Amino acid sequence: MAPLIVRTISRYLLRQHVAPLGFALAALTSLMLIQQVAKQLSSLLGKGLPAAVIAEVFVLSLPFIVAVTLPMAVLVAVLHVFTRLASDNEITALQAGGVSVTRLVAPVLAGATGVALLSFLWNDQLLPRTNHQLRTLQVDIARKKPSLTLKEQVINEVVPGQSFLRASRIDGNTNKLKDVTLYDLSDAERRRIIRADSGRMAYSAGGRDLFLTLVDGDIEEVNRTDPVQFNRTFYRINRMRVSGVGNTFTQTGHDTYKSDREMSTCEMRQAARAAGRDADRAAADGRLVIENDLRRLVGLAPVAATPAPYVPDTAPPDPYCRALRRLGAWLLPREAEAQTPRSPPPTPPPPPLASSVSPLLVTPGAGSGEEQRVRDARTRAATYEVEIQKKYAIAAACLVFALVGVPVALRFQRGGVGLVIGMSVGVFTVYYVGLIAGEELGDRLFVSPFLAMWTPNLIFATAGLFGLWRIRKPGNAPHGGDWSDVVETAVRLLHWPGALLLPRWRGAP
Repeated sequence: MAPLIVRTISRYLLRQHVAPLGFALAALTSLMLIQQVAKQLSSLLGKGLPAAVIAEVFVLSLPFIVAVTLPMAVLVAVLHVFTRLASDNEITALQAGGVSVTRLVAPVLAGATGVALLSFLWNDQLLPRTNHQLRTLQVDIARKKPSLTLKEQVINEVVPGQSFLRASRIDGNTNKLKDVTLYDLSDAERRRIIRADSGRMAYSAGGRDLFLTLVDGDIEEVNRTDPVQFNRTFYRINRMRVSGVGNTFTQTGHDTYKSDREMSTCEMRQAARAAGRDADRAAADGRLVIENDLRRLVGLAPVAATPAPYVPDTAPPDPYCRALRRLGAWLLPREAEAQTPRSPPPTPPPPPLASSVSPLLVTPGAGSGEEQRVRDARTRAATYEVEIQKKYAIAAACLVFALVGVPVALRFQRGGVGLVIGMSVGVFTVYYVGLIAGEELGDRLFVSPFLAMWTPNLIFATAGLFGLWRIRKPGNAPHGGDWSDVVETAVRLLHWPGALLLPRWRGAP
């Protein structure tokens, strides 16, 4: 059992981190949320959506923002607390009382480990559900008013399979169009192409119909039953209605499709295993195709493929998923199991006779299609594995950033707020750029999913451990470093030739 004084110091250090952690998390989350609001609010307001729907968009964006800002808040809190403790000589007093740097760091790392576990549960359980709801809501919003999603110089589908519109210029504020071409395919017997120099769009009161007022144009009409018949009509003003544009906002109740960022770790594990089985089947099919081509060359009958029986994979792939399943079975009511009749296995067709095979039927590029199937399946499996490792890596970043922040704060204790902000921005930039680059490399099968996502963590963890080793050595205690020491350390690490200028920069003659 730890001595009372040690437990008191541990509680004191952890309490010192609570307020800065909460403030940093709230500030960083608010800044990123304001950025999201500034980016999307104008387009959402222009669609005439209810205020509750607009608020729901930004509320569903919060879990993703918190997942990114929580490791950042841990680093800011650690830098702030240890910089203040060192500048107030509390660290010196504790060391004089026999408390080592390792004992000071241990409770902070334990607290960071707890935050990392909470971060993983947040990213694995809550974030995929909110991402799924947000994507579904954004799809519903995109269907609200086609005029706001029309692109210039592009043939836009206004009514699926019936009406298409192209305009060289589109003013989203006034709904004015320039150089308009409308393709009307609603009538199966005729096709119409309507052109206009300019036009304006408006919607009916119910929002289901789109009214177009076209100016200075012509209508070209072709009868499909009589292709030689062609009509062309010129007009000064043409008012027309396009029905069923779906301007009314309707929210999707249930969407079964999920991308990798909308799945939990257990769901992605099963999807990755299914993709691996697809790759194995494609590789076996490729070998069979090549073998049958060789058999055709020597006049033998091809070998018939025997399809493997389908066995649904419902077993949890790891202890974490098995624990979640047991917890869900204990908390949720048991579902009724439906009894489905078993169908007899299909009888494989008999192999063809050798006389019916021509030796000239050699498949060109035998196995190329199966190779493409193998690559696609492996790429799909790698995408899921990268996303799984990404959840673990971002959660572990809470611990890694705490490991980095302690030696930096103790080494440059007089850096103040500038050190906290500058160091935080630098670490965040390097870390997340490395994370994005690693995700791209992992998705393209250039590196393994583990290295793709964990390389930034490994680099910063190594730097943090080295920093702790340096400050705990005798003679390397904190000595009140400031920004000049930061610059000097950076110059030594980079072997910058301008190191000769440092004394002059620091005010030396």
